[in-house]
Amino acid sequence: MKRPTTWIGIATALMFQLIFSVVWMTGYDGVNDRMSQLTVGIVNEDADFGAKIAERLGTSLPVKTELLPSNEEALEKLNDRELQMVIRIPAEFSAAAADAGKTASIQYTLNESNPATIKSMMSSVAAQVTATVNKMAVGQGISQSLAQANVPAEQAAAAGGALSERVVSDIQSINRVEGMNNQMVPMMMVLASYVGAMIMGMNMEQSSMALAAAGASGKWRRFGSRAFINLIAAAVVSLVGTSLVMALGGQAEQGFFALWGTVFIILLTFMFVSQMFLLLFGMAGMLFNILTLSAQLVSSGAMVPRELLPDFYVGLGNGLPATYAVRGLMDVLFGGGGLGAAIGAMLVIAAAAVAVGALAVALKPQKLPRTAAVPAAGTAATAGAEASRP
Repeated sequence: MKRPTTWIGIATALMFQLIFSVVWMTGYDGVNDRMSQLTVGIVNEDADFGAKIAERLGTSLPVKTELLPSNEEALEKLNDRELQMVIRIPAEFSAAAADAGKTASIQYTLNESNPATIKSMMSSVAAQVTATVNKMAVGQGISQSLAQANVPAEQAAAAGGALSERVVSDIQSINRVEGMNNQMVPMMMVLASYVGAMIMGMNMEQSSMALAAAGASGKWRRFGSRAFINLIAAAVVSLVGTSLVMALGGQAEQGFFALWGTVFIILLTFMFVSQMFLLLFGMAGMLFNILTLSAQLVSSGAMVPRELLPDFYVGLGNGLPATYAVRGLMDVLFGGGGLGAAIGAMLVIAAAAVAVGALAVALKPQKLPRTAAVPAAGTAATAGAEASRP
């Protein structure tokens, strides 16, 4: 207990508890109350009863709705994660609902290349939509249409009541995820990559401090060596990580090399960002790394959709690399648009971290080796000894 490093270890454990408790409890507070921030696209191809359905859904659902002119445009937005689900009312809906021998269906399309909570939430919305349309078919639409077609009122009402149980859901998915193990890969990659990067950076900082104390190399040489080591380590570690994921049954919609390249950029960015804090604050920078790790796990969208987070964490996530790491991983693993934008954003953040780190190095004075005065002292002692001889 008398060693300072022991107390530093205890303080670090306490800081982990404090930071994670504050960030996670505030970040996930009120998530279920923000379902209205999710957006569902509605494509109506039925000019008759479908128009009434689309209008009703726009006012009754607990989410935002956007009326789109074509299913192709809606699916493109869904693939880009601008929508969380697409509801399509087919052109033959009214005719199928009016025919006692047919079943009317509403088509729902989900994008599984999202946090797992999106699928469960949208499945709940789909069930609510189907129930709402069933009620409308009885109360407003189908029975009135049958009455206007000279069908006796009693028969129209009876047919409408029967139809209320025959409007069914047709749920489809794009960018399918094969199992929960694959669903959790983006979060696992972000967590493992940043923790590994910050521990690696801590050890490199200790080595750099030892070299500086010994005067073995200049500050710019150490900075350049650090960057070179980051490049080599990111390439090797990302190759190992990608190979393990694929060997253990992971899916990669865009192929092994696309996944390797994406993980390489993620690791390299995390290394430069985590070491930026160490260059700025020394070993105290690990405190900022712990805070950054916790904030990224909450704000990146790996576990909970970013649309459901408080505005503060949404804004914070826009400036942190894990947000774009999760997007890129989902695109390359499961499918989706925007991989190029995610890679570009991470490269910008990495470049900014390198620039800040270089500025920190430039502003720090060059330390002189402690052993510079030793030879002089030794020479003086030798001269004194010789002078005392007879």
